Amino acid sequence: MPYQQESPVERLNGMVTQVVFQSAGTGFCVLELLLADGDTVTVVGELAGVAPGEELTLGGSWTEHPSFGRQFKAVSCEYRLPDTESAILQYLSSGVLSGVGPVMARRIVDEFGARTLDILQTDCELLAQRVRGISLSKARQIGRDFNELVGLRECVDRLGRLGVSAASAMAAYRQFGEITLARVTENPYLLCDFPINVPFNQADDAAASLGLDPESEFRRRAGVLHVLRHNLNNGHTCLPESKLLAAAGGFLQTEPEQMARVLERMLDEAVVLRQLYREESFIYLPEYFRAEFYSAVRLKELMAIPDAPVHGLEAAIDRRQIVTGVTYAPLQRQAIITALTERGMVLTGGPGTGKTTTVNAILALLEDQQLRVSLAAPTGRAAKRLAELTGHKASTIHRLLEVDPKSGGEQLRFVHNESNPLRADVVIVDEMSMVDALLFESLLRALRPSCRLILVGDFNQLPSVGAGNVLRGIIDSGRMPVVCLKEIFRQAAQSLIISNAHRIVAGENPVAGGRTDDFFFMQTDGAAGPELLCELIAKRLPASYGFEPARDIQVLCATRLGPLGTENLNRRLQQLLNPPARGKGQLDNRGVTWREGDKVMQTRNNYDIEWRRDDGEEGAGAFNGDIGVIEFADRRAGALQVRFDDRVFRYEGEDIAQLELAYAVTVHKSQGSEFEAVILPVAEVPAKLCYRNLLYTGVTRAKKLLILLGQPAVLGAMVRNDRRILRYSCFCDFLQDEALG
Repeated sequence: MPYQQESPVERLNGMVTQVVFQSAGTGFCVLELLLADGDTVTVVGELAGVAPGEELTLGGSWTEHPSFGRQFKAVSCEYRLPDTESAILQYLSSGVLSGVGPVMARRIVDEFGARTLDILQTDCELLAQRVRGISLSKARQIGRDFNELVGLRECVDRLGRLGVSAASAMAAYRQFGEITLARVTENPYLLCDFPINVPFNQADDAAASLGLDPESEFRRRAGVLHVLRHNLNNGHTCLPESKLLAAAGGFLQTEPEQMARVLERMLDEAVVLRQLYREESFIYLPEYFRAEFYSAVRLKELMAIPDAPVHGLEAAIDRRQIVTGVTYAPLQRQAIITALTERGMVLTGGPGTGKTTTVNAILALLEDQQLRVSLAAPTGRAAKRLAELTGHKASTIHRLLEVDPKSGGEQLRFVHNESNPLRADVVIVDEMSMVDALLFESLLRALRPSCRLILVGDFNQLPSVGAGNVLRGIIDSGRMPVVCLKEIFRQAAQSLIISNAHRIVAGENPVAGGRTDDFFFMQTDGAAGPELLCELIAKRLPASYGFEPARDIQVLCATRLGPLGTENLNRRLQQLLNPPARGKGQLDNRGVTWREGDKVMQTRNNYDIEWRRDDGEEGAGAFNGDIGVIEFADRRAGALQVRFDDRVFRYEGEDIAQLELAYAVTVHKSQGSEFEAVILPVAEVPAKLCYRNLLYTGVTRAKKLLILLGQPAVLGAMVRNDRRILRYSCFCDFLQDEALG
């Protein structure tokens, strides 16, 4: 926070005279407060539903902003509704209640005076009897709106004292309504559930403040769910029962036997589900069990549908070769025939093996049959690349399925489903290694029973950021035909990026390369690495190759921590590539400085956040892994305007916490993207991340230049370690289970 100087927490009392900005979703607002000495000060903070005329007692500190001057940053607030006629009139005239403007507010206050707010709360029907222009139904609506506002205010106030943010308190009130405080007081761990999503430790602190017994059933149930949800972030759709009980028991400091009894009750109530495979018991959250079970059954149904024979296919492939001048390798030809004769297939292979050439041939032959083909990929960047390589329209899977406007937060719900399937005869999905369990379920639900499904991906890459290991599960199950392209074509073999990628997969150290190659290794250690990396980005690569540092060069890291982790490098690269400057807006939010021109990444799926395209089209939804640029930092409103390709979003309040600086990102987060130049640090990589397919995934993100920056010993260790990322899942078992489908 380069310009902000904070003083110790102090108290401030005054009356709201003007609300400059207010977010209905997060509670963040900017207001003018009249103090007892007659001075007016600017206040910023999460102050839900505040309106002119109210009296506030605030806790917080003073800050100094170069553009807006001295401001009071509130971190706590006690509300007092106005109690004088003039203050009540100002309050109601502000539009705080729908349908009550300045004229109607004057009539109401003229009639009831200082008793006005008591009348609204306890006897609103009097409005219809004594105020001109108010019907009985409108009077009741005004009363309901006022009581809801009072209830929300009390909820935000009371939960705020327990350490719950205004945005989370508002989400709780939307979920539970007027019984919110009763529900949360009885069981604070309800705050951990969707759509509130308060971290377990915050709910635990609230429970301690309320005096809840730490051995309570509520806490133990929440602990089980917390462990399952936490492990979704590690890619596990389920956990072995023994590991779950041990983790939850250790986390809560409760004996495993006691946790086992709690788990049995949760199973009886279907709060969680159990599946037995491989002589082991696995515990699922219901939505992930449903996703993997449904996907397995649906895929087996798809493959069981007989396909009509295609006459003259070999001759059609021969004609295609003559037209294009391309001679298909035997495995490419096999893939084309499989795609045209089977209900579903997987096409896989490393870089340079001709996947795109094969997909283009499949597309042409499908269109010759007058079939409707939809192309999709998991991310916007991957879809854009697919469209460029095929010359056909391609979209993200989310855009293909169309996010349902009724979706909220991170909840997946799409317009296209079993009741409203896609109008496609064939769906081709690229970058399948990135598709997680929930998204794959949604895709399958949107396919017509007769739709053909072609999945394209590289199984040597890292699995999806989201939970599940879909592509690997399908391949290992043997339920769909798989064609793996292996031959590296001559032109591709000239690229050291491609040939080294295949060396890595084969367990061989990559060739170091030189000045004329597109791949080279530079030796450094963790201490000197950041300086060398910054010099490469700011000076050497732009001078030698003409790369624009922030746009063309992407740093990919194995980890977030350490001198060559994303957190340290993003701080350094932001200061180097986008330093503060006069006239350049910036916003400080939760300890991070966001600046106009910063490169940022969305870190979670959010189906609420709205966007507008350059052509005026509007929609909603930002997706995990999207990379964009901050166009405008609105310090006064506490908001950011971010551009992701041709979509512009407005971030405010807690939505901003879903962004990260993206000058450096983890290899996991880079999946599905390609960059002109990639710098991949391989020094001081933690042992748990020192494995082959992480290195391979990072290397294959580079289009024109790849620089490995680090230590030969670490590079060699990564190449030798062929340990696949362990992901607990029963998807492959479901597919192989003859009793299903």
